[in-house]
Amino acid sequence: MPTESPLKDQICRMISRPAAPAIHALADHLLATYGEAVQAILFYGSCLRTGDDRGGLVDLYVLVERYRNAEPRRILAILNKLLPPNVFYIEVPFEDRVVRAKYAILSLADLKKGTSRRWFHSYLWGRFAQPTGLVFSRNEQIAMVVPSALAQAVLTFIGRVLPLVPSPFTARDLWQQGLSLSYRAELRAERPEKLARLYEAAPAYYERITRSAMNLLSIPVDIQQKDGAYLYETAISGRTRRICRADWIVRRWQGKLLSVLRLLKGWLTFRGGINYVLWKIERHSGIKIDIPPRLKRYPLVAACVIFWRLYRRGAYR
Repeated sequence: MPTESPLKDQICRMISRPAAPAIHALADHLLATYGEAVQAILFYGSCLRTGDDRGGLVDLYVLVERYRNAEPRRILAILNKLLPPNVFYIEVPFEDRVVRAKYAILSLADLKKGTSRRWFHSYLWGRFAQPTGLVFSRNEQIAMVVPSALAQAVLTFIGRVLPLVPSPFTARDLWQQGLSLSYRAELRAERPEKLARLYEAAPAYYERITRSAMNLLSIPVDIQQKDGAYLYETAISGRTRRICRADWIVRRWQGKLLSVLRLLKGWLTFRGGINYVLWKIERHSGIKIDIPPRLKRYPLVAACVIFWRLYRRGAYR
């Protein structure tokens, strides 16, 4: 029976890479804020890909055992349980500047569930299949839980994308197709060239984890090497491909709704939440929504206005 060891080895090497001092300053601030509730802190996103935290917004995940341990306000713990994760914003002085981050609070149980094959939508397994750093872990046991979940995210991602990739294909073909599908399953509007840069930020890593994952899939994959490049080929039935295509259509519609709900929830967690929501919508959908200042005092009314105007402008297509 194959094991996850080669895949986990690749991921362990990735997550163990040292983060910049500014990232550790953010982690120290979060540890001071949440104390023993923090089990691990993960670093991902554009600042990880570029290796530059200046001028950007650092993306972090704070993993906790239970939401109530980290959320003193009962309503926030309930919202995090119903629609994880809750997202917050922080600014931390560092040397002669300020480093900014948004961080999401996620339970270890939801991390495991959201990266598994049981989880339909790509929100978590689509993110954590990409390169991720481990900035802090509470103990050795937690340090082993994280790469196991990330390895499962890779397997879930590849298994859900493989039926839509024509054979033969390269790791580049697989990941560019999958990243495009998962980004379109949210309220995002990244252009094809930006999606291509996601792969180009770590092509060797994607190539290694693809080779390591192929022997762990339930779908037989033939691996060939030609001119120094690896080619993959599968025999997948037309019925399986049609079901996979239908699943991604459902994920796209489901994801648009979930994205709007998470943005609306952001009013409770972000300072200047309404302005953040409007900025986020414009950044990811390319759609600018203007809300009269008087409506910003009534979040539920503003939410209905935003939802309707997004629909009218085609955000849910």
